[in-house]
Amino acid sequence: MSSRPRRAVRRALTAIVPVTALLTLAGCGSGTTPAADSTQAAAPGSPGLSAARAALAKYSERPAAIPVTQPVGKPVPKGKKIDFILCGVQSCKDLADFFTEAAGELGWQVKQIATQGTPESVQAAYEQVLRDKPDAVIASGFPRAVYAKQLAQLKAAGIPVLQSNADDVAGDGISLLKNGPMDVAVQGEMLASWVVSNSDAKADTVYFDLPAYTILKPVKDAFAAKYKEWCDGCALDNVDVPITSVGKDMPDRVVSYLRSHPKVTHVVFSLGLLNVGVPAALKTAGLTGKHIVVNVGDAQNYQYIQSGLTDGAMALNSHETAWLQADALARQFTGQSMDVDQQAVLPNMLVTKDNLPSADGDFPIVEDYQAQFKALWGLS
Repeated sequence: MSSRPRRAVRRALTAIVPVTALLTLAGCGSGTTPAADSTQAAAPGSPGLSAARAALAKYSERPAAIPVTQPVGKPVPKGKKIDFILCGVQSCKDLADFFTEAAGELGWQVKQIATQGTPESVQAAYEQVLRDKPDAVIASGFPRAVYAKQLAQLKAAGIPVLQSNADDVAGDGISLLKNGPMDVAVQGEMLASWVVSNSDAKADTVYFDLPAYTILKPVKDAFAAKYKEWCDGCALDNVDVPITSVGKDMPDRVVSYLRSHPKVTHVVFSLGLLNVGVPAALKTAGLTGKHIVVNVGDAQNYQYIQSGLTDGAMALNSHETAWLQADALARQFTGQSMDVDQQAVLPNMLVTKDNLPSADGDFPIVEDYQAQFKALWGLS
C-alpha cells in the first residue's frame, strides 16, 4: 500500500469534518468506467435539465477573482504573533502552511502548535495559547465544546479566534468562521448539477453519507432538493455510512449495494475519502457503467479523475481560506471590522477530467489569489 492514498484520505477528512472523531485512514486501488459524455443536447421540454446544465456550466468555470475586493487601506502592522493550532493530520498542516506563507508577506510570526486531534491534546494546545498570549489564534475543525473554557478566557483577554470547516457559528469568542454550515450547501447543488447533466435527467442515484459529521447535512439536503427539482422522477437512495467503515470496508459496502441495486447509474459520496479504493473494488466485482462524483476532492480523487477512473469532484478552497484569514486579521490589526471577510463567499469549483487544474495535490481555485490578496494589503 502506498503512502499517497493514506495522505489523501487524511487531507479529505479534516478539510470538512470535526477532528475529534478522526481515524487513521488508508485506501488504494484503481479501475472503473470512464466518464460519460455530459454534453448531449437537452431533451425537449426538460426545463430541469436545462437548469442543471446552466448551473454546471457556472460551477465548472475556474473563478478568476478572490471574494474580497475592498483594500485594507491602512498600513498593516508588522511583528504580530499568531498561534495556529494543528489538528494532527495533513490537511490542517496544509492550511497552517498556507496561512504562514500569507503571514510572512505581512511580517508576522506564526507558531504552529501540534495536537493529536483528541480533546485532551486540543485543550492542552489552547492552554499553551493562553500562556503564549498571541495576537490571534487560528484553528480548523474543532467543535466549540472541546475548547469552550479556553475560548471564554481568550475572549476575555481580547484575543481573536478564527475557525474554519467546523459545524459552528461565528460570535461568542469566534471572530471569524469560514466554511461553516451556511457556506457548504452550495456543494450539494454542484454535485446535483453534474449528476443530472451527465445522465440527461435520467439518473438512478445512490448518495453515500457520513451522518456523524453534521457539517455535511446541508450538503446532503441541498443535493436532494436540487436533484428532485432538476431530475423529475429520477430515483434517489441515501445510504448512511458509519465512521468505522472509512478506510476499512467502505469499498465492500459500495460493491454490495450496487450488486443488489443493478439499476443505479450514479454514485455520489459526501466526502472524497469514501471513494478511496472503490474504483478497484468495482473493477474486481465486474461492475461497469457506474459514474462517480465526490464532495471535497483530494489528491487521490484528482488522480482518479485524470485517469478516467472517477468522473468529478467538488474542489475545496484551502488556499483561499488561509489567505482570507490573514486578510481578516490585517483588518483587525488596523482597527477595522472582519465583516467583509465573514460575508465573503469563498470560491468552489466542480472539476472533471476536462477542467482539472492539477492532479499532483491540492491546488488553488483562484490561480493568482496571492497577488490579489497582496494588492489589498498594499504590497503590490
